[in-house]
Amino acid sequence: MTIGDAASAGGRDEGSGRRRQILEIAAQLFARKGYRGTSMRDIGEQAGVLGGSLYHHIKSKDALFVELHNGALDAAEARIAAAVATQADPWVRLEAACASLLDIQLAADSLTMPMMNDFRAVPDGVRDQLVARRDRFEQLFRDLVAALPLPADIDRSLYRTLLLSQLNSAADWYRDGRLTRAQIAAQIVAIFRHDRV
Repeated sequence: MTIGDAASAGGRDEGSGRRRQILEIAAQLFARKGYRGTSMRDIGEQAGVLGGSLYHHIKSKDALFVELHNGALDAAEARIAAAVATQADPWVRLEAACASLLDIQLAADSLTMPMMNDFRAVPDGVRDQLVARRDRFEQLFRDLVAALPLPADIDRSLYRTLLLSQLNSAADWYRDGRLTRAQIAAQIVAIFRHDRV
């Protein structure tokens, strides 16, 4: 989801507009410079908050990164769930989910891509939390793939992994122009479509 959405989701019921501003600044820095490249000092300087005052709003860099990551996935999960909720056909549901995920991943201020691709840079304890949340997010796609009328010899776990890998790498190859994001989602589902024979 976008930086603003993650800050909203992460800062929900947490207090002041000042904290939301700090979350937005931190999200921008993490997205631009990565986990390792962003320090609490950077965040404080950008937010105009001095040392100890920052810790009044934020527990730690690790906790902040986890909060923003989870907020981005919470918002993305809600958006995808809403897109598939109105559909009955399993292939149409999958296409709606793919189109939503592409929109999320390819947004100019997407936070899901930079934060989800920064797992190797974080400490092990933080990585465990991020992976656990990502696994819960992927349950949406587990359920969608489980409902597909696939041939029995197709491994659904591998199918889901390949599908998500394709969608999550879209920022590497997508260029505005020939096909819309919705059309690309339809093409991806057409390629992945294997009706039971």
